[in-house]
Amino acid sequence: MIGDSLNIKEEHVRAAKRILELILPRIESSGGKFILTIAGESGAGKSEIASALSEQLSTKGINSIILQQDDYFVYPPKTNARMREKNIKHVGPSEVQLTLLNQNIRDILDGKEMIEKPLVIYEEDRITGEMIQLKGIKVIIAEGTYTSLLQNVHQRIFIDRTNRDTKESRKERGREDQDKYLEKILEIEHEIISSHKTRADIVVTRDYDVRVNDAIT
Repeated sequence: MIGDSLNIKEEHVRAAKRILELILPRIESSGGKFILTIAGESGAGKSEIASALSEQLSTKGINSIILQQDDYFVYPPKTNARMREKNIKHVGPSEVQLTLLNQNIRDILDGKEMIEKPLVIYEEDRITGEMIQLKGIKVIIAEGTYTSLLQNVHQRIFIDRTNRDTKESRKERGREDQDKYLEKILEIEHEIISSHKTRADIVVTRDYDVRVNDAIT
């Protein structure tokens, strides 16, 4: 997304380094492209950890790209906010073109050297498109609230921070007015997204510690 601002802190880098320690053997033994997702609630640090992980991968000579779920929303961000105001039942995975994101991932795994994906221009509240070159790319990081639901994923990471934990980071990012209506939306998202924790192979705790998910057997 064009216009998004990241505030990468020491805890994001620390988590990214630990994640890489856990997944590097799987990446190196993978014969083709390696798909991983980073999911969690709004403001949990998904974009920051994804960016920090991409940087850590580069230190190992591994090229990566990040697919932001924010680019795959049906409506651009400000329009989507108005849709939510009209009908709060609009909130949920149906807001996102997960089918298209799944198709992009499938095309990557099928060996396509280039894909076309949506691209949000935040300030203009519009969605355009862009071509992504995949030659030389080993790891694809899909990050976003509902990315645990994606198919054909090798590793799922979940950031276990709730809407209460993320209040300050959401204020810092400044993309939405922090009012009671937003809190209601975040509660709905919490009910949906928190159930996705059991899908994850790796969990990042509220304090940015990283552990293998005990729920996975």
